[in-house]
Amino acid sequence: MMTCKALRTPCAGSVHCPAPPASGQHCAQSLPCWVTTPRCDSGWASRFVARELQDAGQPDGLLTGYYEPLLTGSRTQERPNQVPLRAIPTDLLTIDLSAVQPQLKGLRLRGRLDGQRVVPYADRREIETRETKRGYATQPVIAWLDDPVDAFFLEIQGSGRVQLRDGSLIRVGYADQNGHPYQAIGRTLVQQGALKREEVTAPAIQQWLREHPAQARQVMQTNPGVVFFRELATDPADPEAGPVGALGVPLTPGRSLAVDRSRIPLGSAVFIQSTHPISLQPMERLMLAQDTGGAIKGGRRADYFWGFGHEAGLNAGLMKAPVRMWLLAPR
Repeated sequence: MMTCKALRTPCAGSVHCPAPPASGQHCAQSLPCWVTTPRCDSGWASRFVARELQDAGQPDGLLTGYYEPLLTGSRTQERPNQVPLRAIPTDLLTIDLSAVQPQLKGLRLRGRLDGQRVVPYADRREIETRETKRGYATQPVIAWLDDPVDAFFLEIQGSGRVQLRDGSLIRVGYADQNGHPYQAIGRTLVQQGALKREEVTAPAIQQWLREHPAQARQVMQTNPGVVFFRELATDPADPEAGPVGALGVPLTPGRSLAVDRSRIPLGSAVFIQSTHPISLQPMERLMLAQDTGGAIKGGRRADYFWGFGHEAGLNAGLMKAPVRMWLLAPR
């Protein structure tokens, strides 16, 4: 399994290769120069060939960013406007379709039992309506979050940290979801005329939601997908290690990439060429495909992991740029 350990510290005086690799070009011309210099050549050139990824549905590609946010909350509900950080519901069924058809490996259905029938699980609107009518105690809750907008965006990021009232910190990560597809609420705001298409960024959406609290819940409910979380243990040897991604290893800021696993195998090395979200300077990086995401679909679509905290969140929220991607396939 490939990890980011060898990618964290480039050789002194390293630079990036000035030209992007051509499709199928030898690996030595497709990586940042520090990987293939005599000082730190680790055998990449003899082991891999670069293949540029294409996607007819998204020819220019799209690179967005994500990060590990810090939220505040409490273990028990302290006031009515707090929202639950939901654990996996007790009535959620996850059906592995490969048990029926091996060719469906990796595909799962989510649902619940209605008598002897399996029916689709509730969407976001139904879940929130049920919670309001029946009370939150009907399903497990990890914590109560102070900001509904932050709570919604935590589901998009997939992992985060929660500062509790007593000063303690808990880390949470993706556990499962309700089986409904992710729908970007930025598209909803554009359709309603609330934002222009070119204005849609995570900070702009968050600002709109906070400035329109009466409409915010209805807009957020246009995304029927709901993510459920689990509490994560902190590694005493490396308490600042990144959250664990879909590959099962901690994510590394600036090196870990979320991809569509049906198009890019997890664990693969991927070279990207895009634009930095703040400086707008060219950005070329050797990345590792270590995570997935509900919105990441297609061979030229990826999510760049920026790390933890405010600066990481700023970069992630503003990142929305075309991207070229090369898969480094074993020779």
